[in-house]
Amino acid sequence: MTTETKQTGTPTLVEDLLLLLFQPRSGSIAGENTLFYVLAGAVLANLALNGQVAMADRRKVRVVEGRAPSDDLLRSAWDYLSAKPRGVQTVLAAIGPELRKPVLERLIERGDITREDRKMLGLFRTTALRDGGSGRRARLLEQVRQVLVAGAEPSARVAALAALLSSSGTLPEFDRDIPWTSRVVTRAKELEQGNWGAGAAAEAVTRTMTATVVNSVVAATSVTPRS
Repeated sequence: MTTETKQTGTPTLVEDLLLLLFQPRSGSIAGENTLFYVLAGAVLANLALNGQVAMADRRKVRVVEGRAPSDDLLRSAWDYLSAKPRGVQTVLAAIGPELRKPVLERLIERGDITREDRKMLGLFRTTALRDGGSGRRARLLEQVRQVLVAGAEPSARVAALAALLSSSGTLPEFDRDIPWTSRVVTRAKELEQGNWGAGAAAEAVTRTMTATVVNSVVAATSVTPRS
């Protein structure tokens, strides 16, 4: 399965998630060891929010015929599922490993992240990631902070984004911006379960589908050592 890097106008949920996981202070990406599960979960959640996939049963995902996405990242996953319904864990493992590079390239193309090529000791080339100064990461982080810390009711997209961020196991690394408190932990777990609040206008089936995806990410990352 191949993943294209063609950029579309509106950022996908997986782009938002990787941008949040990017740590400007260190130039690293949080949760690298389990990143592919989390990014794949964001792709599936995006498809669910768009009504382009649904649960075939309690464990398997199927496409919604006639609802193929135009975005290349989402379309690649949709095409993989179009052959037959597949288990969520199977989908995460199949589509996840190829996502980091094209998603990062999109963020660089958008100017959200910049990449600097350097030489160490005048011999070895290294690449450093830096904040691109677009301000988009700060806006996303504030939206998530408002939901987890201030108790604001999220949109369906922000609810899914916060739930995926929680599922990555990296929330403690955001302590400067999102205090790691029992209240935050409780709210994050509620979002993982699909308890988004009345403000997140999404059908119950969409919430259930997204919660299934998020909890599959939690299950997958819990057995993999985290960085």
